[in-house]
Amino acid sequence: MKTQRVILLVLDSFGIGSAPDAAYFGDDGADTLGHIAKQFQDNGSTLALPNMSSLGLLHAYHTSTGTYPAGMQPTEKLIGSHACASEISSGKDTPSGHWEMTGVPALWGWGYFPNLPNCFPKDLLDQLHQQADLPGSLGHCHASGTDIIARLGEEHMRTGKPIFYTSADSVFQIACHEKTFGLEKLYQLCEIARDLLDELEIGRVIARPFIGDCSENFQRTGNRHDYAIPPPELTVLQKLTDSGGTVIGIGKIGDIFAHTGMSEEVRASGHPELWKETLSAIDRAPERSIIMTNFVDFDAIYGHRRDPEGYGKALEEFDRQLPTLFESMHDSDLLILTADHGNDPTWKGTDHTRENVPILLYQKGLKPTDLCKRETFADIAQTISQIFDLSPFEHGTPLIPEF
Repeated sequence: MKTQRVILLVLDSFGIGSAPDAAYFGDDGADTLGHIAKQFQDNGSTLALPNMSSLGLLHAYHTSTGTYPAGMQPTEKLIGSHACASEISSGKDTPSGHWEMTGVPALWGWGYFPNLPNCFPKDLLDQLHQQADLPGSLGHCHASGTDIIARLGEEHMRTGKPIFYTSADSVFQIACHEKTFGLEKLYQLCEIARDLLDELEIGRVIARPFIGDCSENFQRTGNRHDYAIPPPELTVLQKLTDSGGTVIGIGKIGDIFAHTGMSEEVRASGHPELWKETLSAIDRAPERSIIMTNFVDFDAIYGHRRDPEGYGKALEEFDRQLPTLFESMHDSDLLILTADHGNDPTWKGTDHTRENVPILLYQKGLKPTDLCKRETFADIAQTISQIFDLSPFEHGTPLIPEF
């Protein structure tokens, strides 16, 4: 059966065990799925992911680690094909993972800010203050977003000074109050910062708006906006749109790809809304389409905040939605479930973790196959490129040759 549409769902940060080069990143032993399952077992329960297990999730985990997650046993009747994949990009950030799975690994060195007090160059801050007409700024350090907003949010509201911070990723984040500072003013500030940071090769500038009237009730909103450097080469998304096909990016997909290769961008926040928009896109997408959704809550709400119980419950809820997705798919649709990096919620710090990721494929009538261990996420792009008769990429090999 000729595949007509690809549904590519990214479970943001859903790693399945340490990557071969994890030690280089200080992540040897990190295991997002494994440590969540262990947390559930320690609390007297079992992580329940029956639908992803039927797609081969636990088989992929076994390929990655040589074991099965605590308390979880693989099903004998598989309906999907499965693999685990390692990343060849130089970083463990969101753009690198997404670009690699669409055919463009980030093999260069991103720019980073040192993990020191006052980590931003003075001339950068001076230019930002001048060009954006700011009274100054706060933060200037590596920090958890929720923590720094709680610590500096009230001062920000009093003074009008935005909060600048970063992380181990190649990122410059700006937190401002939606009401007292203004959402549009925050976005304009991010655009100025994006231009200034290009020469430092910083991957993303992120607007982090929040609401509330004091440190006890500050809350980040769904109006986050990422300003990314565009991929340096054509992704499979761009190749498909250039050839007359359709790409619908849902959630933060458009931001991740700097709005390249998109036929339609659907802004959505929170997993229920992301599911709703994904199913809606499946209903209307024509042939020769990619529907790509990033399910960000796994990373932003549970991984970075080191909440294994919440992460596990979110995985269970995601799993419960899959039968509805299966029913909505056309016979010729191909579903690909994967991830862009790890974010072990039991790990030290609050940053991403360098892990292998699952690649799970489902198509009605497709024979379940063990696709083994893959050397790069770019195998996904090569598979999609083959499906739509697009030019091949330098990196990766198709997951299933007969597509």
